[in-house]
Amino acid sequence: MKLSRLGPKDFGNALSFWRHAHGMGTSGVETEEMLASFLKRNPGLSFKITDRDEIVGTVLCGHDGRRGYLHHLAIRSGYSNHKIGKSLIDRSLRGLEQIGISRCHIFISASNKDGHEFWKSINWDEQGDLTVFSHDIEFPTG
Repeated sequence: MKLSRLGPKDFGNALSFWRHAHGMGTSGVETEEMLASFLKRNPGLSFKITDRDEIVGTVLCGHDGRRGYLHHLAIRSGYSNHKIGKSLIDRSLRGLEQIGISRCHIFISASNKDGHEFWKSINWDEQGDLTVFSHDIEFPTG
């Protein structure tokens, strides 16, 4: 297995991988163009792990200049015992630390019990006092 940076040639496979990953959803705003823009703003923070050139794990990582954010940590079924998730997280956190970011967040669906257990098992703190609101930005054209 090989850990490397997530790059433009991976976008199509990554989007397909995320759409089929257990406990994860994607929205219609996630496109190859969006990924390119995200990686351009957050260079060297997002990674993949491949096994024989097939993606078996990913993480998107970015920041707002103050806090880091992990998105789309996904591990292919059958690879969960390979410590892939922890390797991806550690690599992204090291990148954040190198640019002076000292705190990182991840948003987990309330129904993703496996995800909750995973994050607790690696000593991340659940922020039970927060609620996330979202809105897709779409203005009429013309």
